Amino acid sequence: MQDTISYKTIVSRVKVSKGKQHMKRCSVGGQAVMEGVMMRTMSGGIALAVRKADGSIETEYTPKKDTGKNPILKWPVVRGVVAFVDSLATGMKMMTRSAELYGEAIEEEPSRFEKWIAKKTGKDVMDIAIIVAVILAAGLAIGLFVLLPSLVTQLIHWQDGSPRIWKSLVEGFVRLFIFLGYITAISMMKDIRRVYMYHGAEHKTIACYEHDAPLTPENAMKYSRLHARCGTNYLFLVMAVSILFFAMLPYAENLFLRVLTRLVFLPLVAGLAYEVLKLAAASDALWARIIRAPGLGLQYLTTREPEPAMLEVAIAAFNLAIYDGVLPQEEPVTDTNETTQAVATEEANEEPKKVEE
Repeated sequence: MQDTISYKTIVSRVKVSKGKQHMKRCSVGGQAVMEGVMMRTMSGGIALAVRKADGSIETEYTPKKDTGKNPILKWPVVRGVVAFVDSLATGMKMMTRSAELYGEAIEEEPSRFEKWIAKKTGKDVMDIAIIVAVILAAGLAIGLFVLLPSLVTQLIHWQDGSPRIWKSLVEGFVRLFIFLGYITAISMMKDIRRVYMYHGAEHKTIACYEHDAPLTPENAMKYSRLHARCGTNYLFLVMAVSILFFAMLPYAENLFLRVLTRLVFLPLVAGLAYEVLKLAAASDALWARIIRAPGLGLQYLTTREPEPAMLEVAIAAFNLAIYDGVLPQEEPVTDTNETTQAVATEEANEEPKKVEE
């Protein structure tokens, strides 16, 4: 489903009556993409809204695929691994699609090479590009956050008899330092800063909804750009849980075995971090606030204050997501007292009618 719509059309379809929004309550998450925002619900599909080069907002909605109801996928820890893999794949796909919608991808006749690739693989060139991008990103992540910390730890001159747990802890903190340095470095790039502004718009929109306020840029701008369920919190928890988890395992002196161990247990670490995040986000106890604090602090790097136009895009994606891709028809807004009186009169005089199909 694809449509080009204006912001005013979307907002006008969100009916507010008696101070309460007629929206279904659901858990909503999202991601900033190139000049846009992706939103999704737990039960629905994926909504994408992008501000095109001509200033219009273009939206797409992808219904959720029916993958069956395997109870194993709902188990604690396992569901975290599934969510981690799915978010990576979906995020890469939406980032690529947003670039196309924005106008970065020029519509032109496929080259001979592109036609040859499509013929040999049976896949679209863009699908191949996504696969290659995922492989390169995975290689970069392994090199920076697994191999490099292990190399740094191995280069340290350890005294004979040094406890192996110290080596694991040092490696973990080196990994955390590299992660923080990476986040800080890319935040200085102009294009990444705009993505971080849309990230802030995503958070403000969700917060506005959670506080039962009408979804407008003016209202959303009042809320914090930080959010407890942000993926930044999750990534930090993955780093923190990995430090504790690998400190409890025997330390492999062989570099290859040590890197292999980190990769093998990464899904388990990701699943454990997901459960910690889920518990911390659902509680306001002291322990939960302590766990959330580092990730919230890190969001000062991964989010920026958005422009009103960016909030318009985030609201467009949000509304499309919670209505499962079908926005309700616009209805005229009338005075509450007049409406109540009219309804009461109509009900008193109402006669049974046939329902026309």
